Formats: sequence, C-alpha cells, structure tokens
Amino acid sequence: MEKINKYLELSAFSLNKEKKSKVFFDLIKSLTRHHYNNSAEYKKILDVMLGNLNFKSLNEVPFLPTLLFKNSHIKSVNTDKVIKTLTSSGTSGNSSKIFLDKINANNQTKVLNKIISTTLGKERLPMLIIDEKPNLEDRSKFNARRAAIQGFSIFGKHHTYLLNQNGKIDYSILNNFLQNYANKKFFMFGFTSYVFQNLYEKINNKKLKYNFENAILIHGGGWKKMENKRISNFLFKKKLFEKLKIKNIINYYGLVEQTGSIFIECEKCESFISSIFSEILIRDKNFNIQKPGERGLVQLFSILPTSYPGHSIITEDIGEILPKNKIKCNLDTTHFLIHGRSKHSEVRGCSDV
Repeated sequence: MEKINKYLELSAFSLNKEKKSKVFFDLIKSLTRHHYNNSAEYKKILDVMLGNLNFKSLNEVPFLPTLLFKNSHIKSVNTDKVIKTLTSSGTSGNSSKIFLDKINANNQTKVLNKIISTTLGKERLPMLIIDEKPNLEDRSKFNARRAAIQGFSIFGKHHTYLLNQNGKIDYSILNNFLQNYANKKFFMFGFTSYVFQNLYEKINNKKLKYNFENAILIHGGGWKKMENKRISNFLFKKKLFEKLKIKNIINYYGLVEQTGSIFIECEKCESFISSIFSEILIRDKNFNIQKPGERGLVQLFSILPTSYPGHSIITEDIGEILPKNKIKCNLDTTHFLIHGRSKHSEVRGCSDV
C-alpha cells in the first residue's frame, strides 16, 4: 500500500494518459493481489474466473458486478477494523454494503478533496444543500446519499439545508440564506433528481423569482426512480439558468462501490473525465472491449478501495468513451458519457433513500 499512499499525494489531473497508464495498471494489479490475499471470498471468485493473476493489461483485470455487493458482505479487512458501512438501497430491498476501515475512509476524503478543489478552489464557500437535514442518530440512513452530503460538506461553511422533514422547501430558510450570501460566490449541492423536483419544479410551479447567479451547483446521482422526468444534461442546465439564473452547473458521476473517486464534468466537452485515481472501460454484452464512440456496460477502476475488493467493478450503466475528434479541451485524460441504465438492471443509486 506504500505505492498507493505515495500516488495519492499527486494532484488529480497531474499525469497525462501515457504517464498515468503504466503506474495506474501496476497499482490496480497490486490491489488485486492485496484483495486476493486478504479476502477468502474474493480469492474463491478469482480462482474460478482466472486460475492465476498473470494479467498483462487493464483490459484483463477481473471485475466484480455491483450486484455482488448486494448479495455478499465481502471485505478484505477484519470486522473489528470496519469503522463505517455505506449502503445503497434498491427496489428489491437488498442493499449494497461497503465496508470501510479508517485508511480507506481517509483516502476517500483526500481524493474527493483533490478532485473537487479543481472546480471550487480551496476556499470554503457558504453552502446550500438541496436536501433534508439528516438525523445523525439514525444510522440506518447513513447510505450513499448521506455519505455524499457529508463528503461534499467539507467544501462549504454556514451549511444550510433547504428542505424540511417533509421534503418541501422552507422558504424562510432560503430567503435568509440568499439575503446573507447571494451577492458573493456560494456553493449549492444536491442530487440531480432532487434539484430538479424539489428546487426547480417547486419554484417554477409557484411562479416565484429567485436569482442564484453567483452559485456553483454541483449535482450527481442521475434520475434513478424518476425516469419519467429524465431530461438531458443540456436541458437540465437550460431550465435552471432560465428560471434560477444558475450559470455554473457541474455534474458528476460516481457509485457507492467506489465512493470518493468521482468523475466530474468537463464544461467544454460536456462529458465526464477521469482523474489519475480512476479509469473507465466500456464492454459489450459479452464483456468484450468497445472502441471509443461505441456504447456498452461501464467498467470502473479506482485505487481507493483497500478494505473491500471494489477496485474493479462492472456496473449496470451504459456509457461510451469519447473519440479524440469529439474532445474540445486540452486535458489528456479519458472523456466519457453516461446514457442511463441497462434495461435489465435493478433501479438503484446513490440518491436512493
């Protein structure tokens, strides 16, 4: 783990693709060996899948389906080392369970800080959270949604929750917040569906006027159980600008199975980008590698999962890697799009309660 600790000191986008490639693969390979040696269940799976660990490229690294984390409490540390368990619920009632030890949890915070500070800067900003104030005593609600709010809260100050316990806007809180901070840069955070339903629609339906032009809005989590209201990223931004004057809107992509190593949106390319801490591949239904521009299942890599074998996972999301001629910025990293969920997937996500 010493090599990983050293690598975690680098800035989020400090290596180009060529420099990142070999180092990243070596770290993923060492993580695979680490989990193989420390998780009997993971060892059993790999012994059946591979028979050995002699893979020679990222394409050959074995992956676990996200569904496995619902059906198995798989981890690579002793139970007494676990300090936090993240959950993500689905419609079936099953929950993914992600077991974090202190090292893993601290590294998640460190990497999230490195990635988000490239967008927000290092100054903590007044923060408006499009959600309800959590009941911290109810540990059953410490799911990926709560974990995300807690994680992003380190970038804010004067934390203000917009919604009351009934999920409705508390307009006295909103008016007070804007009175104090609307004339300076401030930070808004929420899940995509929550922002649209509980901020935009509520204010739009009441025909109220608010000006959020100094806000930086970061949102993620997609639409999940609100597929009937799904709109494009372009239209989402257009509606929020026209009604609320929010100009700076940044989407992010991430799963509870790899909390911390999120993918933020490149404003110029309108795509997600990988930091040096994570990577993505696209596979077809037979798990063959797709070329840039071809759609398929998203495989995610992260160097953060050390207490559980979530460093290489196959998701239920459909995506595509952008070909070079579609990339408009100068950042030499993987750019990709997410096109929603596989038709055969279970509905679930980090914004599920």
